[in-house]
Amino acid sequence: MNILLIGSGGREHALAWKLAASPRCDLLFIAPGNPGTAAIGENVTLDVADHGAVAAFCKLMSIGLVFVGPEAPLVGGLVDDLVAQGIKAFGPTRAAAQLEGSKAFTKELCAEFGIPTAGFARFDELEAARAYVRARGAPIVVKADGLAAGKGVVVAETVAQAEEALAMMFGGGLGAAGAEVVIEDCLVGEEASFFAISDGTTAISFGTAQDHKRAFDGDQGPNTGGMGAYSPAPVVTPELERRIMAEIIVPTVTGLARRGTPYVGVLYAGLMLTAAGPQLIEYNARFGDPECQVLMPRLEGDLVDVALAAIDGGLHDVAVGWSLEAALTVVMATRGYPGPVTSGSQIRGIAAAEAADPRLMVFQAGTRADGDRLVAAGGRVLAVTATGATVTEAQRRAYAGVDRIDWPEGFCRRDIGYRAVARGG
Repeated sequence: MNILLIGSGGREHALAWKLAASPRCDLLFIAPGNPGTAAIGENVTLDVADHGAVAAFCKLMSIGLVFVGPEAPLVGGLVDDLVAQGIKAFGPTRAAAQLEGSKAFTKELCAEFGIPTAGFARFDELEAARAYVRARGAPIVVKADGLAAGKGVVVAETVAQAEEALAMMFGGGLGAAGAEVVIEDCLVGEEASFFAISDGTTAISFGTAQDHKRAFDGDQGPNTGGMGAYSPAPVVTPELERRIMAEIIVPTVTGLARRGTPYVGVLYAGLMLTAAGPQLIEYNARFGDPECQVLMPRLEGDLVDVALAAIDGGLHDVAVGWSLEAALTVVMATRGYPGPVTSGSQIRGIAAAEAADPRLMVFQAGTRADGDRLVAAGGRVLAVTATGATVTEAQRRAYAGVDRIDWPEGFCRRDIGYRAVARGG
């Protein structure tokens, strides 16, 4: 069949690589894609916000499956509009995608169905939110309700920091996303990323990972969209996985179905592993970035089969296999990220890095072609990914790949995976 993948980041490069490997994939189109995906399929210029144009392309090219990578098209209802025209699309509907599109929606779902999460309150007015923070104290978490491109969460160590975040959000610093906020108690523990696939009634686990959000070594500096990740997450034991499925994932899928908004697609649960057990921090309605870059190399099943089974309600018949090896990715970003960056610097050496190690892949994100030159075109630019028998081996291979890439204007953390390595992984 012909497949259309929506998106342009490192996540989509990893997805394109996996989708193209399926025996069921004849032609792969990526809208809009990037120079990395252009080597795997055909990049197409489509305004993905114009759902009519996407549907027309699907009919013209006999697309049998649309795989939606990023969150904005899901929250915007792309799946709804494609399905209405008889086009198979993998991802949640607009109503179900509120799991990511609205923090308040998710917190209230948790309250209704007994899903463990931090205590919270929601506000649409600054003074009431300030009063709550002052009464509650710090540390405390302030979240913009809507989509904010990874910039809508502030873990405030002091009341003053929380008040500053509230003033920024209610003052329009995040646009419409900050018109309402959710204020949460600060959970204590180790974070982990847990993935599941749902067909609306059945959910299956789909891998674990841990990422590094801070910009600099030792978890220092500002929060980013993610500076690296590794999979599997050693801290998520088989027993803990069973608890997460039973206490968080299954009640979510069941609850949404009872509400009349069944969830089909990827459920990405950001978790805090507390002394009292796993608690939900937030949901994403798609694969994470850079977590996807370490999940896809470990997935031994056919991603096309999984997506179609979810769409058709047949996940109960799907067996998903995972490599016993670990995968680790190091994000190379333009200097200055997550602040303002200058685009246009040339990147060399990707082909040489991949040729030197058959277990290394460089997934591209913020890149563009400038003639025969590859140049940086954003903050997070490359995800240098390697597999190995252990996280330690995967880490060594990934950093060897980083060192073969010639990009003076880039930087990366040098300690991705340090927790797993310290555990002897």
